[in-house]
Amino acid sequence: MTTSKKRSWSIDQLAKSEFFHQKLHEWELMEVAQQIDEIKGESLNWDRNRFEISDKAWNKVIHRGIKPIIVFTHPDVLTSVPRSTGYYRMLAMVSQKSMNQVGLSTIRYEEGQLPKPETAEVIAQHLNKIISKLIEADEKIDAREFDLWRGMAAGSQAQGSWQNTKGRKMEIVIQGILRRRLRESDLVPEEIDDKPRIVLTDHRMVVFADDPDIGFYQDDKIVAAIEVKGGIDKAGVLERVGAAIKSLSRSKEENPDSVTILILQEVSMTPQSVIDLQTNQKTVNHWFTVEDVLENEEKRNEIFALLGV
Repeated sequence: MTTSKKRSWSIDQLAKSEFFHQKLHEWELMEVAQQIDEIKGESLNWDRNRFEISDKAWNKVIHRGIKPIIVFTHPDVLTSVPRSTGYYRMLAMVSQKSMNQVGLSTIRYEEGQLPKPETAEVIAQHLNKIISKLIEADEKIDAREFDLWRGMAAGSQAQGSWQNTKGRKMEIVIQGILRRRLRESDLVPEEIDDKPRIVLTDHRMVVFADDPDIGFYQDDKIVAAIEVKGGIDKAGVLERVGAAIKSLSRSKEENPDSVTILILQEVSMTPQSVIDLQTNQKTVNHWFTVEDVLENEEKRNEIFALLGV
């Protein structure tokens, strides 16, 4: 395998890991798990027959000193803790698609909507049947194993999301890095940090769209624009650069003083593409590589400084 091929695979691995990490926070997996762990489960009415929790599974959990609330689904939790449906679905190691196939779609509940009590009970019954069978199948139960169960389902779901991004993988990863920077800089109202349009605390607006991929606006006028081109095929790099120049030129037409930035993969660059960028520097003020953003903190901070974040 050539050095450039190894390099492209290395960057793909790093981008994928960053994407998975972003999903961990986007889905609020840690926050939901913590909320569930803090619930006083002993105050709940555990009607095991009604909720389809087997006696054998229940006793195994109790005898190991594990809180039932972190293992078994209770309807009261589903109706009071947003996204908790996803916690227990992942614990049962079943996919969103398979839940939909059995007539129990959970997507809207995993996005924050709370189910009605009757719906919550049906979901709890279904998931508890599966969780009980899994526990019964284990000779010994360890509390850490439940984290692994959820991790396996979360990883599978993140893999599906990664594959569905298709040609936008690098764009989505870089958007995620920028969103995290905005949060860390206290520029984002917490409740809207995942929206396509964000009004920052300094009154600028950031728009995640297609033209440009990322735009910063002040008083409805664009002040910074970013285009991300993540392809690795050298044969198509001139076309990608040309498309980016065209997009960023529109930002310059709207505001000649706007800062324009192009981010593309180093492995795809050719001498001619570099010449094209140098020739069009008035349109593309700055260009960086995906590798810069993912691996080089100094370069990443340079981009943040250009954006004023």
